[in-house]
Amino acid sequence: MCLAIPSKVINIENNMATIDVDGVQRSASMMLLEDVAVGDYVIVHAGFAIQKLDAAAAAESLKLLREAAAYVDSLEADKG
Repeated sequence: MCLAIPSKVINIENNMATIDVDGVQRSASMMLLEDVAVGDYVIVHAGFAIQKLDAAAAAESLKLLREAAAYVDSLEADKG
């Protein structure tokens, strides 16, 4: 299963970008998308950015993912 996590582009050089999610940085190819700029949010699969998101959609997705993670953490805490 794949989980699409919006990632913020913080640097681009030669179609390769540094992307960031909550301080975790990785490299991703931008060769499949046009007009990606620093500050944009993208969805990455297998090392390639495959979709660009607007900031509002990215923020909502990240909020929901954080809520889901907090819920799972609370379930784990209740077991312990």
